[in-house]
Amino acid sequence: MIETNLILAVIAGIFILLFLILRLKINAFIALLIGSITVGLIAGLDAPQIIKTIQDGMGNTLGFVATVVGLGAMFGAILETSGGAKAIANFMIAKFGLKNAPGAMVISGFLIAIPVFFDVAFIILVPMIYALQRKTGKSLLLYAIPLLAGLAITHAFIPPTPGPIAVADIIGAELGWVILVGFIVGIPTALVSGLLFGKYISKKIHVAAPSEILKDKDMKLPNIGLTLLIIAIPIILILFNTISSSGILGLENKTVLNLIALIGHPFSALIIANILAWYFFGVRRGFTKEQLFKITGKSLAPAGTIILLTGAGGVFKQVLTNTGAGELLATSLSNVGFPILAFAFVSAAIVRIIQGSSTVAMITAAGLVSPLLINAELSSLQLACMVIAIASGASIFSHVNDSGFWLVGQYLGITEKQTFKSWTMMTTILAFTGIVAVSILYILL
Repeated sequence: MIETNLILAVIAGIFILLFLILRLKINAFIALLIGSITVGLIAGLDAPQIIKTIQDGMGNTLGFVATVVGLGAMFGAILETSGGAKAIANFMIAKFGLKNAPGAMVISGFLIAIPVFFDVAFIILVPMIYALQRKTGKSLLLYAIPLLAGLAITHAFIPPTPGPIAVADIIGAELGWVILVGFIVGIPTALVSGLLFGKYISKKIHVAAPSEILKDKDMKLPNIGLTLLIIAIPIILILFNTISSSGILGLENKTVLNLIALIGHPFSALIIANILAWYFFGVRRGFTKEQLFKITGKSLAPAGTIILLTGAGGVFKQVLTNTGAGELLATSLSNVGFPILAFAFVSAAIVRIIQGSSTVAMITAAGLVSPLLINAELSSLQLACMVIAIASGASIFSHVNDSGFWLVGQYLGITEKQTFKSWTMMTTILAFTGIVAVSILYILL
């Protein structure tokens, strides 16, 4: 009887969550909280227990995520405004040449989406793919799909972007390992979904650059070496801390280890990156302190939404843990021989397809998966693989209920049917390539 109630609680919670978001168009933050309360009530928690669970889930999650997402958003805003993203793309095209411009676009998207949100980065670089199309006369999709693949992969796979940060925190994975696994899995995924599919679909659908070209700001771009260095610094610091704390390097000096742990924590690493960006991309390039304050302040608006969504996802996870529903689900999956990695991918994919937002899909799936991992005894690398499996599922089949679908179609000047054949198919290939690659890595670990 208890097991039946728990199963009903989870099903009812997910059904209400999706009904509120899809049918009633209620904000996902409120919907996640209502879904969590529903699970608690049906599972038998009393009012004080439910309130305490909400407080614990929200507090435990946001203590880390709010800081990292906020710092990451400010860093990206300064880089974007200073022209750093455009400098990277220009450099890649200059080095690769027109013939290999699709490869340059993949790498540009891969790098630029680390500090800059997906939609912002795409809008910044749209004029560049327009220019490439006009120079070569080839289909715009030859350059757009690789760029979009690079942006989408990094946005989903590699911290400090918000999605993988949120999932890593909810399931207890270390960011350093997530970065490493994200890069390893991201490379073959970018090659297949970006370069190979981009080359294929550009021969099927010829798209010319829209007649109205977005005007670039007439500004001197930052030094490319400095730009790449400042983007790399927080990632290197986080990875170095992860590797040193694992004992691989054989460091034993407590003072040295303590220093590495301090500067290599995501908090400190991103603070350092922000200070460097503030000075080199801001002050040194003529921005006033007031302008920089306005730029960074404005960047926190979209970050706030992600932070609250993540907190609500933490509540959902906490309810599943406290009621025992998560443990029951883990036992059931184990009894039927269904792998947790596959469950992570499928649960994220279902939510993504039904309601559209990859962030909501990642957070919801992480909340479902986290309680299953309590007794799983996974290594740090396997937990990182779990994050990428969720990210892969949450990237699948972007269609009409996803704002990215309309953004891509509008800026590329293509019909809904063409957007399905190009963008939607690319995200689906990305998802399946990602889960295959991370599954192989997971098995080998």
